[in-house]
Amino acid sequence: MISVIFALGSDISDEINNNFANQQAYHFSYQLSSQPGQASFSPGNKAVLFSIDENSQQLDIKIDKSLPLIWQRIGQQQPLEDKSRLRLTVTEINQIKQQLTVTLPEVHWVKIRAITKAAFDMAAFAVKLAIGLAGIMALWLGLMRIAEKSGLIQHFVKLIYPLLHWLFPKIDKNEPVLGSISLNMTANILGLGNAATPMGIKAMQQLQQLNRHKDRASDEMCMFLAINTSSVQLLPPVTLIAIMGVGVSELLLPIIMATSASTIAAIISAKTLARMRAG
Repeated sequence: MISVIFALGSDISDEINNNFANQQAYHFSYQLSSQPGQASFSPGNKAVLFSIDENSQQLDIKIDKSLPLIWQRIGQQQPLEDKSRLRLTVTEINQIKQQLTVTLPEVHWVKIRAITKAAFDMAAFAVKLAIGLAGIMALWLGLMRIAEKSGLIQHFVKLIYPLLHWLFPKIDKNEPVLGSISLNMTANILGLGNAATPMGIKAMQQLQQLNRHKDRASDEMCMFLAINTSSVQLLPPVTLIAIMGVGVSELLLPIIMATSASTIAAIISAKTLARMRAG
């Protein structure tokens, strides 16, 4: 609401002060060109070529730093798909005095239109993200269910239980949440963010079921969140690999060092705060 009020106030100020020169006519002298029926005028530091015609016509001018600043601003806000060119309307040509009159595109309610567009864009993105995340969660939670039924998760938990017991000493080794935590940590370490997300959500739901105080986060939930947020990554994220390609190999060592340091700091902080609260 604050942004809408601010935008509305700014747009009203633009309309009152006519900051975008709406309906303002510009008068120029032009020079005949060597080409028949052609002439040029200079709205800025560069001459613009146009056809001499008594009738009103449209002129498309390339937007660059040679144009007046107000023209550049109007060009970026004009209702055209191509923002690299400014469309002028030639309202009068006096061939005797070699003068022409042009008007600029009208620009109104810039801030409100920008907020409206951003709102629709984010709404579309949110729907796309939600549908995509639902599919990813269905896939990985299904695979997790298969791994749980086959006993694979239990074997994996036994393998890394000493580490899990040190991190989460209050959780019994037979609790299913350890499997979710294990898979989430493994996916994060391998850079599989899409796989880690549904497993992390499932683990947090299971931790909440074990939480005695439902109105606040338990020590285990805080520790899991700290590890999940600062997770060590032995492999770069998949999205980073898609963007950088083989060049991501140069970041492999810095990624491992940075995430290792962040994870150590997160674990120490969570342990320290848990002891302070218990004390």
